[in-house]
Amino acid sequence: MFECVINLSEGRNLELLDELDDSAGPSLRDLHADRFHNRSVFTLINDSEPLIRDVRALITASFELLDLSAHEGVHPRFGVVDVVPFVALEPEQSSRAVKLRDTTAQWIGETFGVAAFLYGPLNGAVRTLPEVRKHAFRELSPDYGAAEPSLTLGAVAVGARPILVAWNIWLSGISRDETRGIAKAIRSSAVRSLALRAGGHMQVSCNLIDPKVVGPLAVYDEVAALLPEGGVIVRCELVGLVPRAVLEAQEPSRWAQLGLSENQTIESRI
Repeated sequence: MFECVINLSEGRNLELLDELDDSAGPSLRDLHADRFHNRSVFTLINDSEPLIRDVRALITASFELLDLSAHEGVHPRFGVVDVVPFVALEPEQSSRAVKLRDTTAQWIGETFGVAAFLYGPLNGAVRTLPEVRKHAFRELSPDYGAAEPSLTLGAVAVGARPILVAWNIWLSGISRDETRGIAKAIRSSAVRSLALRAGGHMQVSCNLIDPKVVGPLAVYDEVAALLPEGGVIVRCELVGLVPRAVLEAQEPSRWAQLGLSENQTIESRI
């Protein structure tokens, strides 16, 4: 089976999200919407053929319903369909995930004329999503589709990657600059992090790239140790689903503190 974790630039309009939810079909296993990020994460899991069918239906509906030109949100984005990563749930199928990535990016470019950038394994190296965001339309040309971003649809990053955990830590009693310092301090080859303002709170938004090596508990404790006087961790939030093996590697007595539970595992949804 394969996972596709589609990040869309809409997290506030519930009617639109309902329509997009319907379009995602039976592959949809989780939907996480965030009004501060103005972003939603649709987690689709299935065998390759039904997965591609539902991925294409969700992308098509998103291009029909969403408009980047009016979008506001605290999370970086460059398209209404911002990120489309494919994940092989069995590591031996990773080459197949790359093929799903490539055919999807080509389909986006040829069907809609939208610029599509590949990330993950590519020409014997690995292109990362941060590299795409930094260099797109400058040093880096689209792999498929138009040479310039669409005014209303933007562009799409289509990837193939291992499983990661998207996870946010909400903070109070701390400034933006202090939060940026913490996000920078915890950043590593296993942890990508951003400092964002989310309403009345600050947030350290994390992608745990190698969650079996550095999981939520280790990051939580590192952030707690770096908090200035008066700074408090308000809550933690999982975005999408987590592999059961990663959950079980965290101290069970702290799952609630970490914003984790058994019903948020990939295995519980398939």
